[in-house]
Amino acid sequence: MAFAARATSCQLRLATNLPQYSASKGPVSVRLPAVRAAAGDAESSAEKPRVGDPQGERAKGIFEFVTDNPSSKSAIQLKNAPAMDGNVGQMISAIEDKGKDMGSYVLSGEFQYFVRQIGQPSDPLVVYLHGAPAQSWGFREVMQQMAEKGYRGIAPDWIGYGFSEKPQPGYYFAYTEEAYHQELDRLLETLSVTEPFYLVVHGYLVGSYGLTWALKNAERLKGLAILNTPLSGSSPLPQIFQQLRMPFVGEFQCQNAVLAERFIEKGSPYSLELDNADVYRLPYLDSGEPGFALLETARKANPKQVGERIQSALSSPSWTVPTVIAWGKDDPYIPMSEAQAVAKANSSSVTLRVLEGAGHTPQEDWSEKVVDSLRVSFN
Repeated sequence: MAFAARATSCQLRLATNLPQYSASKGPVSVRLPAVRAAAGDAESSAEKPRVGDPQGERAKGIFEFVTDNPSSKSAIQLKNAPAMDGNVGQMISAIEDKGKDMGSYVLSGEFQYFVRQIGQPSDPLVVYLHGAPAQSWGFREVMQQMAEKGYRGIAPDWIGYGFSEKPQPGYYFAYTEEAYHQELDRLLETLSVTEPFYLVVHGYLVGSYGLTWALKNAERLKGLAILNTPLSGSSPLPQIFQQLRMPFVGEFQCQNAVLAERFIEKGSPYSLELDNADVYRLPYLDSGEPGFALLETARKANPKQVGERIQSALSSPSWTVPTVIAWGKDDPYIPMSEAQAVAKANSSSVTLRVLEGAGHTPQEDWSEKVVDSLRVSFN
């Protein structure tokens, strides 16, 4: 806990270098806000400028999270409570009630999960599995829209992420692919998921483990949807995960309270709304446990070997589960050529749908386009 607090204090000190407004000279390095066009808006989202510095152009290396994004600033300035000085406890109290829509705590085996659920028990079931360093919150809009179309949804936070339990690494949970698969099996049993269902997976590390679970359990799936997940052994590993795997650097970086929101924004054509950024930040402010869980996951992972298995399985004619790859075209982390190669190799079972105007996290960037892809594929 003390470690987390010290890391956050470091952020507060560093953030004093952010661009400020001057009464005499006007704003410094002002950029117009980037807000995604609503469904049906005539203006192309691709033409909309970004807020601040999502790509970290003025902040590199292990301090790349220090940017002039509004959500970065909100981590050090409590806009709605100017009397507060921005210490960790005050930040937590200002946002602690956010982000638990559709969710409740579920005890599965030895661990307590936070699980979002929506829809009628009789509706076809869709299970949504997030990637690192995110949480199930990213699927909230897709789940709501799919429920309106007649699909029940379940989206857990993986162990170590979001609002789920974060066991101490090395003692209570291994943070390995096998351990995550075992606990996912147990959670589905706890939730009485016995019939075949649709599965949606997204992202790095635990997101890839959701996909490798699918490869081992094809008989349990009615259909599979893959959103911007590494699909080859040569898939590049983003800098943040490279840093987490480095001795000493990883221990520092994992306690960066704005790590998740920065990763999402750097992978997107848009900036997160402040309320959304608060939810991604909250677990990292609350304690050091989420950071150490992410650190352990990153260091136990073998991205190359996992990616090779995924590419081989999905490209094989023996993979017959109806699969859609709904790919945010503006993803700076993973080249779309990975998705194209898999879809070309197994065109009888795998379909690629390119989502214009969306980046690495299409469920956040443009939920309506993700829902359209899911409905077409699942029907």
